[in-house]
Amino acid sequence: MISRRAALAALVMILFAAAVLLAMGRNPICTCGAIDLWVAGRDSPRTSQMLADWYSFSHIVHGFLFFAVLWLIAPGWPVERRFLVALFIEAAWEITENTPMVIDRYRTATAALGYTGDSVINSLSDILMMILGFLAARKLPLWASIAVVLFLELVPLLVIRDNLTLNVWMLLWPSDALRAWQAG
Repeated sequence: MISRRAALAALVMILFAAAVLLAMGRNPICTCGAIDLWVAGRDSPRTSQMLADWYSFSHIVHGFLFFAVLWLIAPGWPVERRFLVALFIEAAWEITENTPMVIDRYRTATAALGYTGDSVINSLSDILMMILGFLAARKLPLWASIAVVLFLELVPLLVIRDNLTLNVWMLLWPSDALRAWQAG
């Protein structure tokens, strides 16, 4: 059970991220005016604008990875502290991901040619997806956590030819061959 203090700190971080994103000029919701639960396509103009899309799975994986890394490097920390650090990292990523520099990098280095950044509602949903992954990692045995991460990486890979692994790879070390395969 999370303490009130940790819950309040988490809420403040989430609201701060939303405020920063709004101050950066991010749209609160899709410019189409709709709020949908799911967007199926990778190249849809509504991707990263609704509550969830194929990239939501990568944020669940973030939660599993943050839990594992923080468990390894700070095993003596209370789980609440590790959770708040993971939440801070995810919120910081959501802000960074929506800067013009990173949006341009996605457009030039990855398969996300028409990417324009996330709506605020999508960014907040991504943060909640990370929380879901972190909490699941806390409860699941190691073998189940590994199985879930593999599943969450393999399904998008097979369906949209993209996942967290390829996203990071293409952001850091773009490959024309991989970009061509993803566009295939």
